[in-house]
Amino acid sequence: MKSSDLRAMTVGELVQKENDLRKELFNLRFQQATGEIENPMRIRAVRKDIVKVLTIKSEKLKTEGRRNV
Repeated sequence: MKSSDLRAMTVGELVQKENDLRKELFNLRFQQATGEIENPMRIRAVRKDIVKVLTIKSEKLKTEGRRNV
């Protein structure tokens, strides 16, 4: 997932994306525990995507706060 795609999203869309990624991470961890995961590196990629979303979401919230002051 590219950061430029995330920056084009609104805060609400970022929250939804974060929720989707967290559900995917849960499912991947469940697959890993049961031994049926196909690509274990996907867990790492999803974790990094969650961090990207959180970072961009906090940046957007900071800039919105400055505009309102």
